[in-house]
Amino acid sequence: MSQYQAPLQDMQFNLFDLWQVQKFWESQPKLAELLDQDTAGAILEEAGKITAETIAPKAAEADLQGVTYNSGSVATPDHYKEIYRLQCEGGWTGLSGDPEYGGMGMPKTLSSLYEEMMCSADIAFSLYAGLTSGACVALLQHADEATKSFYLPKLYSGEWSGTMCLTEAHSGSDLGIMRTHAVPSDDGSYRITGSKIFITAGEHDLTENIIHLVLAKLPDAPAGSRGISLFLVPKFLPDAQGNPGTRNQAVCGSVEHKMGIHGSATCVMNFDGAVGYLIGEQHKGLACMFTMMNYERLAMGSQGLGAAERAYQNALAYAKDRLQGRIQTKDANKADPIIGHADVRRMLLNIKSINEAGRSFSVYVAHQLDKAKFAGEEKAQAIANLLTPVTKAFMTDRGFDACVTAQQVFGGHGYIKEWGMEQLVRDVRIAQIYEGTNGIQALDFMVRKVAADQGQALNWLFADLMADLGDSTNPALLQLSKEYQQATANLLARATAEPTLLPTVACDFLDLTGYILYGFMWQHSLRALDAAKHSANFIASKQQTAQFYFERVMPRAHSLLAVLKAPAQVVSDMSVELF
Repeated sequence: MSQYQAPLQDMQFNLFDLWQVQKFWESQPKLAELLDQDTAGAILEEAGKITAETIAPKAAEADLQGVTYNSGSVATPDHYKEIYRLQCEGGWTGLSGDPEYGGMGMPKTLSSLYEEMMCSADIAFSLYAGLTSGACVALLQHADEATKSFYLPKLYSGEWSGTMCLTEAHSGSDLGIMRTHAVPSDDGSYRITGSKIFITAGEHDLTENIIHLVLAKLPDAPAGSRGISLFLVPKFLPDAQGNPGTRNQAVCGSVEHKMGIHGSATCVMNFDGAVGYLIGEQHKGLACMFTMMNYERLAMGSQGLGAAERAYQNALAYAKDRLQGRIQTKDANKADPIIGHADVRRMLLNIKSINEAGRSFSVYVAHQLDKAKFAGEEKAQAIANLLTPVTKAFMTDRGFDACVTAQQVFGGHGYIKEWGMEQLVRDVRIAQIYEGTNGIQALDFMVRKVAADQGQALNWLFADLMADLGDSTNPALLQLSKEYQQATANLLARATAEPTLLPTVACDFLDLTGYILYGFMWQHSLRALDAAKHSANFIASKQQTAQFYFERVMPRAHSLLAVLKAPAQVVSDMSVELF
């Protein structure tokens, strides 16, 4: 059976030694009164205990049982109700919520590590509260005060949950052609009619009410995505005291039967004149929803890393225990643990080097969001916006790779259910697809982020990462960074004459960016090691894992640089008939 223990030592290293976020917390009055290093450490320890002891051991059971649909109702795996209740009682559902409305007010750096633990424990279960957190972010930024005061306390407490309703059967990423429509009512509300698919937690039995955030078009809406509005549609229409009242015409038509995340209810939601309330301005709903989507895209990075961390832990334990082949022993009747085999060590080090860099990167991005939120730093917000698609795509791609590699360490046993590895592969696969496929993330990064400002935010990012390193930067990393910046400038210069260039190279460019940024994560980590704080084994492990990354992983960037220099016409010129 798959096991999990939260990597608390590495998490605390990233928070307090690498990025030293406690110094920022101390400088911000809103955070200083809530949090210090000791409190944060205690929160992480408690989160680690809950995820490892309560949630993770039953992930396989949830996968086996799945959800059950019956005439519009959905039952979750039997034990989900109890662990969800514990999650609510501990305040975890409102961990980063605004204290004004009942949240705990914790910074993103802390909540992102909690999200990683939850995803290691059970991705499917993590989605119920995860979607609610995203809905809260959208409401906090775009709803009026009355709506926030009424709905956010219930959502933060976990009494109610939230969803994001975008996709339609004919309209995936092209939201401008959606058919769901909203008609104004005399009382100021709207009547929402249409059908949405792939709605995570659209119906379930964990909360007394579900608050759907639904994209729809008004009768006078402009064509395309500029005509989309956002509406709040409760499952039950609350009374004045906030109690669930009349059942709204928002009903689950079916649940999807999926490759993985079986414990998560992925629903078809039918709205038949359902009562809804406008959030934000008319025809400006897509911008409001993107607030939630960007939150969820960052959470996807946690899914990739969380699954990869659990996969690594189990592959490592198996490699130490499994006896196969003779490496040191000369006795033909005995065998050595497979961790002695060079290829097994290669696989484990590949996962380890990418996981640990990914954790550093995740905390770095979260810290930019905290600096933007609490200190109003515009450059930090620009860097966070720039890195959102990289977080989503690169971390989920590498997370899936890690789970497949860890499965390979198990050999044939990795293909058998009882070891839990095939579930991790199935569960994490969706992270590359939902919240905008990774191809769309790459296009967003290349065109809407880098090309749109001619690399300004990218230059800020590299200046930020270089600022504290001085002469300590790895020469190979420094040279690679120079080549990367030259390649970026060349791409932007070629783009005008080659209109298909940027979309063609977008995925390669994003991967190249990820490998270089992970190199910076390792360089900063080496700089943060301190013999007075860290054990000799911890330091040696970091140093040797970094060496593996620089020598065996980061060189992949050179092949990507070569791809960027090549002409793009071979992709665009081939006619459809020749495929």
